[in-house]
Amino acid sequence: MKPPRLQAIVLAARFVGHTQPAQHLGEACRTALNKAYAVGLTLAVDAALAQRVSLCAAGPLAARGETLQLSLGEGPCVQALNQRAPVLAEDLDDADTVRQWPFYAEQARAHGIRAVFALPVLSGPDPAQQPGLVLSLYRDRPGPIPEPDLHLAQDHADAADLLLLATPTPSEEDLAHTWLLPAEAVVHQAIGMISYRHAVGTGQALALLRAHAHTRGMDLSTLAHAVVHEHLTLPRLSGPPPP
Repeated sequence: MKPPRLQAIVLAARFVGHTQPAQHLGEACRTALNKAYAVGLTLAVDAALAQRVSLCAAGPLAARGETLQLSLGEGPCVQALNQRAPVLAEDLDDADTVRQWPFYAEQARAHGIRAVFALPVLSGPDPAQQPGLVLSLYRDRPGPIPEPDLHLAQDHADAADLLLLATPTPSEEDLAHTWLLPAEAVVHQAIGMISYRHAVGTGQALALLRAHAHTRGMDLSTLAHAVVHEHLTLPRLSGPPPP
């Protein structure tokens, strides 16, 4: 594991103490890349249960790209977390590139996303056992990412990791109000409510929420809002929920 470059340390220092620091950092990354990409930042809250929340969606393609990965539980970000290595999907029309997540690729293309580059941050003495961060770049045209863009994006990903390390361990309420985007905060709250109502772990609660969102043709955040604010109770599925 390489230590972060000086550029990452300087970037992190700019946003320490800000409300929603990840969103500010993502906007800074997008600006530095001349707005050629939309930028998303995902945190694996529990790597063992593969629970993920989006901390940042900067640019018109990022919100949909992040929502699809969270809702479907598949995509370049998920693969990057599982493999602990960058995933550079330069053409979502290429069958070999998208064979591990064809459903995500199909829906991403329908929303104008043609290339995705997911850069994980590997930190801690045993990264495989640590919750992970992934910075994702979304682009509306296929083609490889230039090396300078890749290095610049990695600096911003490393800066996000430093920001998390510099922040005191938050309570669930602080996490929802300080780090998460509103749509992701309500998903986090819904997972907790489903876990309590059904007496299941949070990983199973997330799988149940995903399964019902898929069968109803709804975004995860829309269904989560109904669970939290409209007192919707999800029935248990007849079979095991999908992972």
